[in-house]
Amino acid sequence: MKKTTTIITLIAIVLLFIVSMFWFYSKNQEDPIVYLTENPSIQTILKKTVATGSIVPKEEILIKPNISGIIDEIFVVAGDIIKSGDLIAKVKVVPNVNSLSSAQNNINSARTQVETAKLSLESQKSIFKRQKELFEKGVISANEFDTAELNFNQAQQRYNQEKVTLAGAQQTYDIVRTGTSRGLGASANTEIRTTVSGMVLDVPVKTGNQVIESNNFNDGTTIAIIADVEKMIFEGKVDESEVGKITENLPLEIIVGAIENKKFDAILDYIAPKGVSENGAIQFEIKGTLNKKDTTFIRAGLSANASIILARADSVLTLKEALVQFDAKTQVPFVEVMTGEQQFERRDIELGISDGINVEIKSGITVEDAIKVWNKIKASREFGQ
Repeated sequence: MKKTTTIITLIAIVLLFIVSMFWFYSKNQEDPIVYLTENPSIQTILKKTVATGSIVPKEEILIKPNISGIIDEIFVVAGDIIKSGDLIAKVKVVPNVNSLSSAQNNINSARTQVETAKLSLESQKSIFKRQKELFEKGVISANEFDTAELNFNQAQQRYNQEKVTLAGAQQTYDIVRTGTSRGLGASANTEIRTTVSGMVLDVPVKTGNQVIESNNFNDGTTIAIIADVEKMIFEGKVDESEVGKITENLPLEIIVGAIENKKFDAILDYIAPKGVSENGAIQFEIKGTLNKKDTTFIRAGLSANASIILARADSVLTLKEALVQFDAKTQVPFVEVMTGEQQFERRDIELGISDGINVEIKSGITVEDAIKVWNKIKASREFGQ
């Protein structure tokens, strides 16, 4: 019995020894853990948010006719540079039958009134002449003569007024029939001229199209859209989560998709006080005036992205945010600095602004320090050897 127990004990010790040796052998075969390092660098940190939108003219002027009709001829095309007063198009008036008939009736009525006033004037003139002769002979009193003279003057005035009315009726008839009148000069004509200088962005009508005049009841037909392309703005939208971070007069960096390797500076000068719902999110409109320092031509309507610069730090010590650790209890930021071969020590640091990738380091380390990379790697056997 004792001999059997002794044999079992010896076998157990041998097995334990073999397992231990195998474990030590396995550990020796594992590659050692190696930590890489990176150094801080001097960079410029920009904290910004991005808005999408397009480039549009600051002001677009819609040229509309002052008379209805049909486009007879167009003298400009999109892209033309024109000056205030230049001829854009001509409109051929197509008279409205009812309006033309009404205008003709007004002329006839005015002519009748003129004839009536003329007959009355001739009658009063004869009476005035007789009364004057009688007054000079002392037959009638001065009172009667004055009455005759007054009636004659009033008849003359009525006759003149009726002639003016007839002329006005004739002008109205001419405008209804042809769209112009010699008596009105340029105030009613078929020539459409631009009211501002700039570039023609669009001519939305063609020869033969019918156009409607602009009045109190109708906006009228747009014949041309004109804008000063030297005064362009960025017009875009930002999400409600970002609008609280921005204010007017912040600098913008505009990148136009169709213009490569070019950035345009702008100033944010408008943030909409009210948002609109788009695809389930509240969007706020923003506008920024471009500061064009070169001759690069930007076409109206080009899509663009605007980087709104919230904060900026030039030529500061920076480090990748991924290398920064935070104390589990105090949440104080720190990094591990190499002090020897795969030996590191903790150093608390003070952080500045961040762009999401790099962060400003205000104190705690220098540009010469080697900072431990969190992601540990296993060295190859050759490296370990």
